[in-house]
Amino acid sequence: MSARATRLPRLVVAAPASGHGKTMVATGLMAALRAAGHEVSPHKVGPDFIDPGYHELAAGRPGRNLDPHLQGEDLIVPLLLHGASRPRPADVAVVEGVMGLFDGATGTGGFSSTAHVARLVQAPVLLVVDCRAAGRSLGAVVHGFSRFEDDVRVAGVVLNNVASARHAAEARDGIAATGVPVLGALPRLPDLLVPSRHLGLVPAAERSPQVTAAVAALSDLVREHVDLDAVLRLARQAPDLVAAPWDPARAVGAPVVPSSRPPRVAVAGGRAFTFGYAETAELLAAAGAEVVGFDPLRDEHLPEDVSALVIGGGFPEVHAADLSLNASLRQAISDFAARGGAIAAECAGLLYLTEELDGARMCGVLPLRARMDSRLTLGYRSAVALTGSVLAAEGERVTGHEFHRTAVAPTAATAPAPAWGWRGTTGALVREGAVRGRVHASYLHTHWAGHPQMATRLIAAATEVAR
Repeated sequence: MSARATRLPRLVVAAPASGHGKTMVATGLMAALRAAGHEVSPHKVGPDFIDPGYHELAAGRPGRNLDPHLQGEDLIVPLLLHGASRPRPADVAVVEGVMGLFDGATGTGGFSSTAHVARLVQAPVLLVVDCRAAGRSLGAVVHGFSRFEDDVRVAGVVLNNVASARHAAEARDGIAATGVPVLGALPRLPDLLVPSRHLGLVPAAERSPQVTAAVAALSDLVREHVDLDAVLRLARQAPDLVAAPWDPARAVGAPVVPSSRPPRVAVAGGRAFTFGYAETAELLAAAGAEVVGFDPLRDEHLPEDVSALVIGGGFPEVHAADLSLNASLRQAISDFAARGGAIAAECAGLLYLTEELDGARMCGVLPLRARMDSRLTLGYRSAVALTGSVLAAEGERVTGHEFHRTAVAPTAATAPAPAWGWRGTTGALVREGAVRGRVHASYLHTHWAGHPQMATRLIAAATEVAR
């Protein structure tokens, strides 16, 4: 498909730092715009899986990520346009940022930051500023952020945690000198806060119907306290984008197998496995698979005639006891692996395939034991495949990220072959993950839009299993 000019009103919701209320404002804005009759395309800067779940509830369509490290700079605009075209053409896109506006991968000068993505998609920035501990001084904050980089345009401000009308007036007075308009002021409403735990917000899929009520309340909050018309005028200032939307069929090339005999690939979901990118299933389908779902907490058996499993991230540590109680499915997955079934598992999926997690029996596919850890492992990785597998050829390079508070250790004298390797902070080679037969399991999260060959390789392995 050739590049063409596409009109897509859009804006990026950012903040000076984490904790200012980006997710609350972005989610409320998406829901309020939808309630006003707009088709909203929701997006999230960075690798985060949790916020897009709230975005999906607010916008009524999948939340999608934009991450130059995981996907590559050249794919950011095509992926934005792809998300804005499915399942229906959107008339506005809202992109929630990550951390502070200019915070990116450590040591890279802001690569993969919110500002980086705002530049790539040529979008104005709506800055959310927490007013809890300041008033007129917020003018200095907005002044600095609006002038820090010439090609990042801070075009509006939303004040958050405003204590009173007098407090809001003082903050507005300070910001007025910057020339950046204040488009809204949200009062302090702690009862709207979404519960958090060891890895951030509780996923939306785990809190329904409470989260549905919370999103509705955020929508009402934004509609009452933010000038939606002014926000839309800001979004419509974004120039046309000249690019072709990302296409999963074009990304994978010809399907691996004829459409008359598609292998079935089962993707884990439910409350324990909520971390996944929408593009994964799209790529699998484009590569020739029939994609079906299963819930390891509820389903006692795997779907019929499956040839491959994809078990993504989530919180099995929270649901370990219930996962353990579903012994029939654990055994089915163990038997599937023993028969040579192809399995791609990451993070939570890795934990689920171990022998046990904090003493609770897991699937026993891999001779590993998992436990909760006090240390948070977090960061981008540039990895190389140390072992050929159903996802990568030996020596193949990928980009990914880690995000977990668990650790695994071998239970046998011979540990499985490592999946990935990368240089740690000291320069030493870090060996991570496990490859055993047609099983690939790792803590590393990858975005398959950046590495579409993972889908074709898994489908090729699934086809061999189906024979």
